[in-house]
Amino acid sequence: MNDSVNALQPSAEAAQPAQPAAPAAAVEAAGHDAAPRERRRGGRRRSGARREQNAPAGAASREGQAAGTASAPRRTHPLLEQLAGWYPHLFGAQFLPLKRGIFHDLMAAHGEAIDKDALKLALSIHTRSTRYLNAVAQGLRRHDLQGQPVEDMAPEHVHHALLEVFRRRKPQGGEDLTDKLRRRIAQAFEASGLTREAYDALVRGRDEKANALLDEAFAEVAERDAKAEALLRAFEASGATPEQFADMYGMDRRVVTQSLARARRLRAPAAQAAAPGEAP
Repeated sequence: MNDSVNALQPSAEAAQPAQPAAPAAAVEAAGHDAAPRERRRGGRRRSGARREQNAPAGAASREGQAAGTASAPRRTHPLLEQLAGWYPHLFGAQFLPLKRGIFHDLMAAHGEAIDKDALKLALSIHTRSTRYLNAVAQGLRRHDLQGQPVEDMAPEHVHHALLEVFRRRKPQGGEDLTDKLRRRIAQAFEASGLTREAYDALVRGRDEKANALLDEAFAEVAERDAKAEALLRAFEASGATPEQFADMYGMDRRVVTQSLARARRLRAPAAQAAAPGEAP
């Protein structure tokens, strides 16, 4: 579990849109290219001298442009910085999933201070950032402007956020991202509380590789469920306490307790379905 949580810790940078060239720079470049040519005087010799004079200037200009590009800081949408000041618990150092309809809430609260189209763009940038997708992939609940959780994250949103976060991530030190992603999908499926059929109907898409991982995650969960059920049966037949049972088989007590609880949860729906209905 710790590996999968660490796998989706927010990245240092959020996804940023490409910044258009500044109009002033475009005008300056156009003015430089459109400068009138001097009349040729003195034949090739003067022309060659002019080329020698222009060459260092052009090189210096290119070097200056390259240096400016390299040193220019990455910028975010200015409205996002303003939102972080108003709602640091949502847009600050740690991102939280936003409730559906948050755009209308923000317009109602700050309609006179913000532009509608600018807000749409800012929220689009924010919700596509890796840091935001990390929060969604963890299955965190959606929050309102006051920072209160108001609704669960839909299982399909968690699943697709997981796929996108791992698609953007680069493996380090020979780590197996495919294995980690499969485990995260399995954990998301278990956390959803849905049957395999219901979960599959929500998340299965057209990406065959993603669908193959989904099937592997289903198989992993099924194998774990079968082991938990077998352990519960052996425990019930032993007549021992969980601690005694763990010591008898040389197992970790915490793992035994968790497996038994898991098996009992899996039995509960079947027991409820088999129970006779109560008379009205």
